[in-house]
Amino acid sequence: MSRTRTAMLAALALVAGASGTAFAVVPGDVGVAAIPCTVDYKVQNQWDTGFTAAVTVTNNSAAKTSWSLKWSYAGNQKVTSAWNAKVSQSGTAVTAANESYNGTLATGGSASFGFQGSYSGSNAIPATFTLDGVTCNVDDGGGGPSNPPGPGGPKVDNPYNGAKVYVNPEWSAKAAAEPGGSRISNQPTGVWLDRIAAINGVNGGMGLRAHLDEALRQKGSGELVVQLVIYNLPGRDCAALASNGELGPTEIDKYKTQYIDPIAAILADPKYAALRIVNTIEIDSLPNLVTNTGSRPTATPECDVMKANGNYQKGVGYALNKLGDAPNVYNYIDAGHHGWIGWDDNFAPSAALFKEAATTEGATVNDVHGFITNTANYSALKENNFTINDSVGGKSVRESSWVDWNRYVDELSFAQAFRNQLVTTGFNSGIGMLIDTSRNGWGGTARPAGPGALTDVNTYVNGGRYDRRIHIGNWCNQSGAGLGERPQANPAAGIDAYVWMKPPGESDGSSQFIENPEGKGFDRMCDPTYTGNARNGFNMSGALPNAPISGHWFSAQFQELMKNAYPAL
Repeated sequence: MSRTRTAMLAALALVAGASGTAFAVVPGDVGVAAIPCTVDYKVQNQWDTGFTAAVTVTNNSAAKTSWSLKWSYAGNQKVTSAWNAKVSQSGTAVTAANESYNGTLATGGSASFGFQGSYSGSNAIPATFTLDGVTCNVDDGGGGPSNPPGPGGPKVDNPYNGAKVYVNPEWSAKAAAEPGGSRISNQPTGVWLDRIAAINGVNGGMGLRAHLDEALRQKGSGELVVQLVIYNLPGRDCAALASNGELGPTEIDKYKTQYIDPIAAILADPKYAALRIVNTIEIDSLPNLVTNTGSRPTATPECDVMKANGNYQKGVGYALNKLGDAPNVYNYIDAGHHGWIGWDDNFAPSAALFKEAATTEGATVNDVHGFITNTANYSALKENNFTINDSVGGKSVRESSWVDWNRYVDELSFAQAFRNQLVTTGFNSGIGMLIDTSRNGWGGTARPAGPGALTDVNTYVNGGRYDRRIHIGNWCNQSGAGLGERPQANPAAGIDAYVWMKPPGESDGSSQFIENPEGKGFDRMCDPTYTGNARNGFNMSGALPNAPISGHWFSAQFQELMKNAYPAL
């Protein structure tokens, strides 16, 4: 897609020492011990008149209790605001001094800070940095600068551009084992880290490092994207029992230290710096705080608890902050779907809540590369047989029982409009959107060939809509669903990629209660005999029978998705 952000890096190539401390690579035979300090200065986001930058300074000399980093600009760059350091400027000379809480720099220790600035003309990266008067990135003998490009190259505008996407061999093997499954078994899908144990692998399966090692093998000499789903918030998915998680509502510290921190440490390993790692951050979490709390008929006590304790925002903010530290990591926050937050009451409040989460626990909007919609859902990508502006007999399609006063009729129009709302709310103008098309094809014999009859607005909409769900609030193992558009980069304005973040064939939840050690509950919305609740207008659930617990292989669903694929296989 064409976007204004042209992010750049001046990344130091890093190698890990035996102690795990990172040192700058030095040209020639000069040892790393000769480098008194290193500075990693990255322009993270840049637009016509401004930019944001992240700086990490590492002290390789005697321990310090305070520090002052200085550099000079070659152009007319001006620092306008900063965080995690006191930054001042006189002419072209800039000084960044420690805050009270990050003054200690042990030998081999690092401190990071960031700032926003303005510029005109060029925005050249400073050539020289000094830490307490000592020049960094050069050896003590005055050798050349140690500032080669990082092995992963610069952070790109759209990570999917010009890149292959990782094929999960575990999912691929299950898909290939199905009759006809080899037609799609080479498609890239998301790797779900849905509990702490998944980081190291469950029941002999691949853990995160094993997936990243395999990704390096698949990468070859080109670029490759690895798609991870970060999904283990405290009190997870407060409105859907089938996807409840292992952590209780108050276990935010466990989420941070036992889940996010280990993932962040792996992603920061220089071994994986050449991969482009895309994180989908905590699906079905923040939108619940907008739609399923308070006096709304869709409210649940569990969601009220999570809204009151703030642990969804804290968890998302912490994940964005920690995972975004690696320069090759791209964070996309889950943004629900049009049938969830497309209404006037939900649209702008959702964007505001996302901004709140993205600016807590040390996170900033610069830790957010974009947003993803329709994750693991069924909303049609594009409804071609009617638009939100149509009317029948003097009634707008918004008055139909299907649209029900929503502002959007499909995911593409919603994602593009919501991107604009997010920018208006304070996210960077260069953010991109992902749309999960793994199960929203709605093809097969039930796919309408044209608009419905003009008898009345309901006949018109229901006769022409591709999405054949009974109600737009139905979400569990939907009967009649099909595979959607195949994964692809830059498919439409504002959209970074269509992705299959939800691996087709993995169940949304069990159709009856099944005892399990994964914390998964039984949700009646996965029961085909259920007559519904306020969240689906008290309609039948539309779920397939005989489903296993969420995340487990569901052969009947996989076959249904292939049969109803659009475009057809």
